[in-house]
Amino acid sequence: MPTYFSIAQTLIAIALIATVLFQLRGGGIGGIFGQADSVYRTRRGIESTLFKLTIILAVALVAFAILIAAQS
Repeated sequence: MPTYFSIAQTLIAIALIATVLFQLRGGGIGGIFGQADSVYRTRRGIESTLFKLTIILAVALVAFAILIAAQS
């Protein structure tokens, strides 16, 4: 059973990486050092969906990590 958890955790990690990379559009080099390039704006449409999906995947990744640690 832990093998299935490991495979699921790997797939969730890959999906999480993809959602984070899709959010990094137009950040510019200043974003690395914490400089804001634009004014605050609300997320709409696909941005909001990607943001919520990122949170869900992060929680799922942590949950699977706890399950795998508890099984070992």
